[in-house]
Amino acid sequence: PRFTPTAAPRHSTYTQPDGSFVFYRVPPGVHLLDVQSRQHHFSQVKIQLLEEAMDVPKCIEYVFPGAPKQAIPHPLELTAHASYEYYEPRQGFSPFSMLKNPMVLMMLLSVGGMVMMPKMMEGLDPEQKEQMQRQMAMQQDPSKMLTQMFQDMTGTGEEPEAPPIEKKASSKAGGKTARRGKRD
Repeated sequence: PRFTPTAAPRHSTYTQPDGSFVFYRVPPGVHLLDVQSRQHHFSQVKIQLLEEAMDVPKCIEYVFPGAPKQAIPHPLELTAHASYEYYEPRQGFSPFSMLKNPMVLMMLLSVGGMVMMPKMMEGLDPEQKEQMQRQMAMQQDPSKMLTQMFQDMTGTGEEPEAPPIEKKASSKAGGKTARRGKRD
C-alpha cells in the first residue's frame, strides 16, 4: 500500500505474508491510503489523524471516484472489489464462425446454384427448354446477344414470318388469282 499525506512526503510499504501492513511515524493531518495491486482493485481510504486522537483515526472509504462515502472502523480490513483481466481468452475454433465470411457465403451460394440448376431444368416444358437453349447459344456470341437485346428493347427486331394465307379465286377476276402483265 502507498500512503499519501497532504503535506509530507509519500510513505509506502509492502504487505506481510498474512496481508497486514503498518506505517510508522505518520504526522497528523488528512492522508489518502491507496493500495497498488496488479491483480486486484481496492478502494481508496481517506484517513484523518488529529493530534489529540492519534490512536483513533477517522477513516472514510471511497469504493471508486464519485462513489458515496462510507465510514469504516480502525484497524482497516480492506477487501478487493474486483480482479483485473489483462488477457482476453482465445476463442476456440468453430465451423459456424466461417459462415460469417462473405466469400464463404458466396461460394456456398454458387455451389448450391450448380446443384439445383439441373433439377430445375428437369421440370421445364419443351418450349421453355428450347428458349433456354436459344439464349445459351446467343451467349456464345456476345454481339448477337447485344443486338437481340437492343432489338427487344426498341421493338425493331425481325418480326416472325406469318403463315401463308390461301387465296380463293374471286368471281370478279374471272377466277384468276394471278395477275398477268401486258405482254404475257
